[in-house]
Amino acid sequence: MTYESIVSVYTVSGEPITALTDAGLSEIKDMLAAARRSTKDWHDFLRDFVADPDIIARVKDQPLR
Repeated sequence: MTYESIVSVYTVSGEPITALTDAGLSEIKDMLAAARRSTKDWHDFLRDFVADPDIIARVKDQPLR
């Protein structure tokens, strides 16, 4: 993702709230579309971006659409 696609705002308590801009949402959509082209691409994407092995296993069981 490009730098300008993510915005962080610090609240009074000092906690950041992070959000994606419209461009960021578009980038995520494009990344997911590319990853869903094949089962191999999808599994590679999950391995690269998801840290929790339980989530990876659960999502891998879902068919590509």
